[in-house]
Amino acid sequence: MSDCCSPEKSASATEGAPQAKTKAFCPQCKRPGRTVSTLTLKHQVRPEFLTAVNHGAFYFCGTPECQVVYFSVGGLTLTKANVRRPITQKDAENAPVCYCFGFTPAMVREEIAASGKSTVVERIASEMKAGLCACEIRNPQGSCCLGNVKAVVKAALVAHGS
Repeated sequence: MSDCCSPEKSASATEGAPQAKTKAFCPQCKRPGRTVSTLTLKHQVRPEFLTAVNHGAFYFCGTPECQVVYFSVGGLTLTKANVRRPITQKDAENAPVCYCFGFTPAMVREEIAASGKSTVVERIASEMKAGLCACEIRNPQGSCCLGNVKAVVKAALVAHGS
């Protein structure tokens, strides 16, 4: 797998990604979406929706309160019920925060409760350096999870009083 989280992504990290020239807005919440590749979609949607993702560009809706996960400019929407697993932005308590290595918000909180700190970001960075990252496929937003992970760590540290 490519080091999708590095500033210099390899060609495989963007392979199959639609080239969006304009912003697309979620039909439900009206917020802008983020372009996702067909490859990402094929790994995220339930089998009965696989043929639908081959028809045009799709976008990821990261709005927590919105039921839509993916949408196309053509009007097709795929909701939380249409994907294989919980989505971090839509279900912060039950979804992984890192899809490549399985870290969850609960794991971060438990580590902080036990030691007063979190090593999750460093552990993920080490795995990335070893070439084991596959965010462009495993992460439903189709991109690096480190921003999400850092936000969870920060919130857990604040909640713990660290």
